[in-house]
Amino acid sequence: MRFLTIYRPESGVEGGMPSPEHMAAMGRLIEEWTAKGVLISTEPLTPRDQGARLRLADGAFTVTEETVRAGGFAFLNAGSKEEAIEHCKTFLKVAGDGTCEIRQILEFAPQPA
Repeated sequence: MRFLTIYRPESGVEGGMPSPEHMAAMGRLIEEWTAKGVLISTEPLTPRDQGARLRLADGAFTVTEETVRAGGFAFLNAGSKEEAIEHCKTFLKVAGDGTCEIRQILEFAPQPA
C-alpha cells in the first residue's frame, strides 16, 4: 500500500535551513528507507506564505495567497496503516515536534475490457 504523509512542524521557521546535524540525521533516515523500499519520494516545502490555495464555487475562482502550514511530504510504501503510523513515529523522532497526517493512496484495479 502507498501512503501520502504530510509533516507539519510544531515550531520553527518553515522553509528554513535545519542544522547540519539535523540534515545528516534526515539523510541517514532517507537512505535507510530508500534502501528498504519504504520511501518512494520526499521533498521539503516552501513557507506557506509562498503558496496559494484555489477554490472554485459557483463558477468563480477564489485565490488565497496563504496555505496550511506544512514542512514537507513523503510517499511511503507500507503493508498497513499501522505500519505507516510506525514509520511516521520514526520520522517524527528525527524531524522533531510536529504532526504527520497519513492518507492511504487509493489504488484501483484495472477493469476488464
